[in-house]
Amino acid sequence: MPAARADDTTATATAAAQAPDSGSPPATLAKPQGRLRRWLRRPTSLQSLWMLVLVLAALLTWSVSQQLGQRRITQQDIDAAVLKTLETQELPSEYAKAYDAIRPSVVRVAGYIKRERLQALAKGKPGAGPAGRATPGASGPKAPPSVDEDEGAQEGEVRLGVGTGVVIVDKGLILTNLHVVSGADRITVTFADGLEATASVVNVQPENDLAVLQAHKIPDDLFAATMKGTGELAPGDKVMAVGFPFGIGPSASGGVVSGLGRAFRSPEGGHSLRNLIQFDAAANPGNSGGPLVTMDGAVVGIVTAILNPTSARTFLGIGFAVPIENAASAVGVPPF
Repeated sequence: MPAARADDTTATATAAAQAPDSGSPPATLAKPQGRLRRWLRRPTSLQSLWMLVLVLAALLTWSVSQQLGQRRITQQDIDAAVLKTLETQELPSEYAKAYDAIRPSVVRVAGYIKRERLQALAKGKPGAGPAGRATPGASGPKAPPSVDEDEGAQEGEVRLGVGTGVVIVDKGLILTNLHVVSGADRITVTFADGLEATASVVNVQPENDLAVLQAHKIPDDLFAATMKGTGELAPGDKVMAVGFPFGIGPSASGGVVSGLGRAFRSPEGGHSLRNLIQFDAAANPGNSGGPLVTMDGAVVGIVTAILNPTSARTFLGIGFAVPIENAASAVGVPPF
């Protein structure tokens, strides 16, 4: 019997030792908690990525809620903002915008003649005619003699005068008046960027007092003017003349179309020009060959004459321009 009890006691002790403690958690439950604590204490790159995603999601939710809380912009709000801008901001005038559009295409044209040939012409010697192509009687405003008539002239030259031209092809083709360059031994053109180059006459249209020049050197960024047909032009439409009156410029003067289909007869040679645009934008000697432009900066004519019954040759309110359709045909550009 004692041996049996001893065995029972030993078995009981062995069982007790092998049995788990009911008050302690299972070993299998302690492992996940230890891993979570280690994961929180030492965040991995994946953990950091998930934390960043959560933060961005929170910010996005906040932003959407803020936008939903804002008032929707209505057409009335837009109209009020535009009206406020118009009231507080000074916008460029129509003439200023037209000038900015045409200015890069306007050039100063000057003609020079050899002094001995000029003296021969003054004496009326035969064979002393202009080296250039003949032109009918002068039909445009010519500059009177001035103290700077030799400005830009080379040795043995005299400056005939100054006019204006407009680039119509970006390869250096320039429209001007024939009377500006007629008789010149040398022609120069000065572009908007200040580049000065010689030029030659490549075509003429005497019936419209037009000449086409080819510049021998051109700027890298030369801009050709935009041309616009006169089909929709009407008396009262705003126009602007741009040129070098008395060599000063480029200068701009604004006015309106006074009439269409006008005729003009030169007081010197009796040459008649027809189908002209009459305008009242100021034009003076030196404006000849310059562009007459609309408020969108498009060329509708080439300034060619002013009407003044006196010998003063200054502007009295009536100027004439050759329609661009005629001018374009002188260059071989198809009609509008």
